[in-house]
Order: sequence, then C-alpha cells, then structure tokens
Amino acid sequence: MTSRATAERLDRADPLAHTRARFALPPGVVYLDGNSLGAMPAGAPAALDHTVSQWRDHLIKGWTDDGWLNSPVRVGDRIGRLIGAAAGQTVTGDSTSVQLFNALTTAARLRPERKVLLADGEGFPTDRYLAASVARTLGLELRHSPMAGMGAALDAYGHEVAVVLGSPVDFRTGEAFDVAAVTARAHRAGAVTVWDLCHAAGALPLALDADGVDLAVGCGYKYLSGGPGAPAYLYVARRHHAAADQPLTGWLGHAAPFAMTPDYRPADDISRFRVGAPHILSLSALDAALDVYDGVSVEEIRAKNLRLGRFFIECFDDRLAGLGFDLVTPREDERRGSQVTLSHPDAARLMDRLAERGVIGDVRPPTLLRFGFNSLYVSYTDIHDAVTALGDLAEANRLPHGRTEPAHRPHGEAHVAQ
Repeated sequence: MTSRATAERLDRADPLAHTRARFALPPGVVYLDGNSLGAMPAGAPAALDHTVSQWRDHLIKGWTDDGWLNSPVRVGDRIGRLIGAAAGQTVTGDSTSVQLFNALTTAARLRPERKVLLADGEGFPTDRYLAASVARTLGLELRHSPMAGMGAALDAYGHEVAVVLGSPVDFRTGEAFDVAAVTARAHRAGAVTVWDLCHAAGALPLALDADGVDLAVGCGYKYLSGGPGAPAYLYVARRHHAAADQPLTGWLGHAAPFAMTPDYRPADDISRFRVGAPHILSLSALDAALDVYDGVSVEEIRAKNLRLGRFFIECFDDRLAGLGFDLVTPREDERRGSQVTLSHPDAARLMDRLAERGVIGDVRPPTLLRFGFNSLYVSYTDIHDAVTALGDLAEANRLPHGRTEPAHRPHGEAHVAQ
C-alpha cells in the first residue's frame, strides 16, 4: 500500500523526522538530489557570518587566535567519526580531484615494484581521468574492471597490481559494494587500496580502520551538506604515514612550516598530507554542516535510507509500471546505496518537467534518472509525491511509439557535482 496516507503514517513514526528542521529547505520543494549537492544546513549562514566577522575583526590573527590554521585536521577528525576512522588519520582541504591525485600517487609509491593501477571501470569520470593521469605520470599500466569483477581481476593478475581504486556505491545505479571484502582481496594480492567515498560517507556505515582500508577520499558537498565546492578530505591509515610520499608537498605539510627552510621535511602526522592554505570560509560551512549529525548514528541513517529506498521501489511498482520505466538500482537492501535510479528513454525531458513541479532529482545521460535520499531531511511523503508526479508526467507526455521529443535542456548534465 503506497498511498499518501501511508507515507504520512510512516513519517509520523520516523525516529529521524526531527532532523529535517536542521536544514533550510525551500518551501514546496521535494529535494531528492542530495547525492549531488546536499541541502543547506540551517546553521551554515550563521557560521559563515561568524567567520567573516573573525576576518574583519582579527585580520591575520584569525589563523592563530581563531584556530583557522588547525581547522583542516580538526574538521577531518569530525568526518573521521562518520567513516570509521580514529583521530589523526583524516584531513580536509583542497578539492576531491586534488585529494584523489594525491591518494593514487601516494598509494602507487608504496608499491614501486608493481606496474598496474586497477580502477573501477564504471566509476565517476573524474576518477577514471585522474587514474589515467597518475598512470601516465608514474609509467603504470591502467586497467579497468567493474566493481563486481574486482575479485576476478585480482585473481587473474593481482600480483601485478600496485593500487586498486574502487567506490562503495556506483554513482549512476546506486548499487553498493563490500568495502571490506574488496580491500581484503586486494591485500591478499599485495595491493594498496584507495576508495572514493563521495556517494557513501554520511549515508552508509563505513569502517575504514576495521576494514583495513589504506587510503580514501571524499567530498564535503553531498550527504555531508557542506555547500557547493566544500573542501574534500583524505584518509590515510596511520600505518602508512611514515612511508607515504605524496606528490604535492605544500608548505603546510612541512614538519615546521614557519621555519621557512629551503628543504622539505614532511610532518610526522596527518598534517603531512596538507597541501595549500585551507579555504576557511568553505571550511567553516562544512564544519557547521557536520553539526546535523549530532546525536544521530550512521546506523540510524542507514536504516532509514533503506526504508526510503524500499518505499520508493514499492511506489515505482504501483505507479510507474507500464509507463516505459525500468528499475536500475538493485531491489535487495544490501546491494543498494542511498539512491534509486530509474531508466526511461525521455529521462531528460521528464526530469525537466518534474523540476517545474518542484521535485528535484537529476539525470545521467542518456536515460538515467537518479533520486537520492538524505535520511536527515527526506520524508516518505517526499518519495510518494515525487513518484506520483513522475507517473502523472509520463502518462501526460507519452509520445507515439517510435518517436522521442528532444529535451530542451538536459537537466543535471551541467552539474559540477558527481
């Protein structure tokens, strides 16, 4: 039963319903695109105002008196608690692309005798582009495998692999993969792992320390809701700190940056993975965004987004059958991240029309419609209303068989976010 009354009943019983008030959601909007850009936390504007005031009143003393200089490590530790990392192993700063380039190069240098970089062949384009660049830079051979085939690839030629680059969640389909199992298999082959957590952190329970992950990167603007262009973060397991040789050696990674020595000596701790000056305004917004997780466990968040996904799929079965849609995301809970993806030949046109009705998801060309669920602000009523509106549009706008109407604007195609 997927009536609106059912959705409202589920919302009344939702133990996380109160966290919706922690976000400044536009009235009348159903927002199911938090897997690209999270909604604004209610505390973000005040945090930015406070940092601007520090800049105005304290000028350069803000670096010391207001703790700006150490904020990448402090905020990194806050993120570490969400990804299963003990303190001192996660640092924020720079973009996801910069962090990923650093992580891949550092990981490959930990296995200099090996010459293969094995990457998720269906991962986000940036990951594939950067893996190719690192391979060219270091003289490695780049090979690709879908996440589901990583085990077979490692069985076939794991003894050649220096680094395995994977993603816990497929950005297109929402399919989830077992970080612990892939990491263990890579280690048995003698490889180092790098994980892209962009579509998992803040939505799925992660246990980087317990799972033996070597390095990981993630963005701050999706489920973490740190704002557009929020700083990314880098996790490096403590056991690798002494041997790690990262390519971008900015002075804030120096053991004594203010000594201004001509030679570079990396810091002994996670600070060695800092590159440039932290983006303090963006970092203050990300810091404030992490407050929305206060008093909430990632396990609770995961339990809800699984329920939201199941409810979406039930609504799909009830409302969208026979209207040209296919369910792309796996139905099984354990195989699904925090999104549901559908396919339809008129995906872009339908998403444009859906946005006009106040329902925001996104498109991945040519046929995929993605709907992401941030458990802290998405409701069951949101899900019901979104699927109902999509069904209404599909019925009203069906074209004669064999014809398609070109989309006037491919919604989501210009997104900066993954």
